Amino acid sequence: MTSAGAPAPQAREAAPVQSSPPTIAPYHPPPSYPPPAYSATGGLDNRVAIALVLAVIGLVLGLPLGVPGLVLGPIAYFMGKSAVARIEASAGALEGRNFAMTAWILGIVATAAGAVISLVWLVIILVSVSGPTT
Repeated sequence: MTSAGAPAPQAREAAPVQSSPPTIAPYHPPPSYPPPAYSATGGLDNRVAIALVLAVIGLVLGLPLGVPGLVLGPIAYFMGKSAVARIEASAGALEGRNFAMTAWILGIVATAAGAVISLVWLVIILVSVSGPTT
């Protein structure tokens, strides 16, 4: 109280300071991921597919007839062998080594089967031609 009997002026209550809301950074989407790495493999070598088809045809036709196995078997063998060498030299750019090995082996089998069946047919033909003379 003051000497005059009036109440003492009270400190004004501090008015709340109106501050602006905290600044928020603008929304930025997360960084995009890089696209998946492109595989540098070129796929199946063309010689592999041709060699495998020739080997299968040589084996299928060589079993009953013989001669197609003798013709197509060595072609499939050499094409499969060259495809294996080409795939190994490409350092991963070409695929199909297992198919090439399959064509290579089936070419050997078709050649062997064609040789045996051709020999059997030759013997059958010679025996029938040189039948008993009367």
